[in-house]
Amino acid sequence: MSLWKNQSFTIAHADDGKFEGAGLRPFFEYRLLGIAEATKGAYGAHVIRAVPGMESPGTWHTHDLEFQMVYVTQGWVVFEYEGQGEHTLRSGSCVLQPPGIKHREVRHSDDMELLEITSPAAFETTETVAS
Repeated sequence: MSLWKNQSFTIAHADDGKFEGAGLRPFFEYRLLGIAEATKGAYGAHVIRAVPGMESPGTWHTHDLEFQMVYVTQGWVVFEYEGQGEHTLRSGSCVLQPPGIKHREVRHSDDMELLEITSPAAFETTETVAS
């Protein structure tokens, strides 16, 4: 019987990882960190970076998940949250996005990079409009 509670040991090194464009948003690239596999989908973690020269269409949406945290490691990004307004997150900024909050990515720097942690790893995204 494992004491690891349905988790396995994993390490992801930046120099071994690769960014892929097959993610939720085409103006971002994603580098998976192996957390989804190590937790059997209970959690997900990935690094997201901007595709230089591409802009966000600013589409309002929600996510069907239990936990979503974003930590900016480089550059800046502007998010707008329904009822909370626009917020510019810079290197070192962190936001906890409560389950179901309507939000949109408004704009970002070409060098923007962030860490996103979610639970579960896979979740539904629904496009919507602000109330």
